[in-house]
Amino acid sequence: MTRGPMEKMPTSPSNRLPLVLVAMSGGVDSALAAALIKERGHPALGVTMKLWDYAEVGGQPGARDGRCCSLDTIAGARSTADRLGIPYYVMDMTRPFRATVIDNFISEYRVGRTPNPCVVCNNKIKWDALYRRARQVGADLIATGHYARVRHNPESGRWELLRGVDTTRDQSYVLYGLSQAQLAATLFPLGELQKSAVRERARALGLPVADQPESREICFVTDDNYRRFLRAKLEPGDPAVEPGPIVDEQGVTVGQHEGFADFTVGQRRGLNLPLGRPYYVRSIEPRTRTVRIAPVELLYAERATIRDVNWVSVGPPERELEALVKIRYQHPGAPATIRPTGPANAEVVFHEAQRALTPGQSAVFYDGERVLGGGLVER
Repeated sequence: MTRGPMEKMPTSPSNRLPLVLVAMSGGVDSALAAALIKERGHPALGVTMKLWDYAEVGGQPGARDGRCCSLDTIAGARSTADRLGIPYYVMDMTRPFRATVIDNFISEYRVGRTPNPCVVCNNKIKWDALYRRARQVGADLIATGHYARVRHNPESGRWELLRGVDTTRDQSYVLYGLSQAQLAATLFPLGELQKSAVRERARALGLPVADQPESREICFVTDDNYRRFLRAKLEPGDPAVEPGPIVDEQGVTVGQHEGFADFTVGQRRGLNLPLGRPYYVRSIEPRTRTVRIAPVELLYAERATIRDVNWVSVGPPERELEALVKIRYQHPGAPATIRPTGPANAEVVFHEAQRALTPGQSAVFYDGERVLGGGLVER
């Protein structure tokens, strides 16, 4: 099989089904996605986006945990492409990933917020890069192994993002930032499948990565120790990793921390304070390096200000609407009223107070299985 520069990738003949650019991470999900595209009769190209390397991020080089961008996973993606008989390429995306995802990750912790790098990566790196590359090589569609679905609504004329059928694996939460053009060009071959069926199909097809282990942690924090990562990246003396006071709900200093970047709203672990009852982080004040704590009953709030809102499946609403709002990836969602306060801003008012609304995390709005949109919790 000939492999050359991305600029020399083959294009789709006019008399065949559309050429599909398949994002292949080296895991079982993207491998089966590529196989299913091939089964449908599409000509396909496999592409791995190399986003980071161990020399830059530190941690444990060569960890065999299914983490993207390791040598093992790239080799797995290449083996899968060979098995399927499709061309395979690697795109070096380390510089834009560093500038967009890693730098954002660091800067958000420096100001006391808790980022979600998977949301930033999907919405600002992966789809943007895939979509542009697909246009350059004459591919009409892109495909990934995400557990989500896309459909066209003939009444509204819009493409809609839907939850994956497997609710335990649904990844629509991290995809709310996609544009209409990107949705129109995207295939999610696994959207209708259960995870157990994916592994069974991969084994039946003899895909080399059928039993590849998975990792749901932050891909570029290779030892899953983000505190180690931040301290390696921040300058000595940065306020985010300098000691500061821990203050209770009465304003009394009850302890010291070694850096507010070690904490996120709702966290209990790491406080190590003998206060006689459980306490949790309620807020972080970067200016004074203060971590405020409180009993669990004081962690609940009814309102959140949302910024950078993208209305993915619908146009920006002119009036308030009701929706189910997820405030974390694993959050089940809660009924709320969404009040638009600008083209890309909104206020969410929950019907029942929610625990640990965390600045920097995403709030994603659902109407049943349909993702209406989402944005970042500002406060």
